[in-house]
Amino acid sequence: MFKTTFRSLFISLVISVICLAGLNAQHEHQSSVHSQYSGQQDRSIKSLTPEDIRGLKTGAGTPFNGMAKPAELNGYPGPRHVLDAFEAGEFDLTNDQLNVIQSLYNDMQQKAIPLGKQIVELETELDTHFTDKTISDDKLKELINASAQNYAELRYIHLSTHLEMINILSNEQIILYNDLRGYSSGDPCQNIPEGHDPEMWKKHNGCDS
Repeated sequence: MFKTTFRSLFISLVISVICLAGLNAQHEHQSSVHSQYSGQQDRSIKSLTPEDIRGLKTGAGTPFNGMAKPAELNGYPGPRHVLDAFEAGEFDLTNDQLNVIQSLYNDMQQKAIPLGKQIVELETELDTHFTDKTISDDKLKELINASAQNYAELRYIHLSTHLEMINILSNEQIILYNDLRGYSSGDPCQNIPEGHDPEMWKKHNGCDS
């Protein structure tokens, strides 16, 4: 009797494990066309992440995976990060430098925020038309052209601000900035990244010719 009961329980357990494994396998299986966008259909604006929206509305350079990456990653510092490092006691600035950088940053914000908000409004309108099935070819062209124009102007504002920073900071400060940001890999004068013009790299990093 005991053996029979034990055997029945064992068989039931094995069957349960097999069924559970089968269910898990079915759950884990994904279609060959499973979308990387899965889950994003619940966004308020499908084309923008919550971080993008927040960044656009506050004038930050974070939207679209980095508005000023070509400058930032090639040795052209950003004013906000310099000011943050200064406030943290990690970066020295003269009074003149501090005033100029703060003014430059404020000017960038004043120009960037309205453009960012306009992009959010345009992308919201575009998303709404698709959601309501009211989109037309003419409206599509109108909205994406307006959004693209705002994006181009916004990107120029961020990149040109980084460009101006190169004339405000010394070579030594730029080297320190890159180190604080985690971009340095040993001696920048001896480790010139692939694809960079050696003379321009050495000039930006204060290397001896």
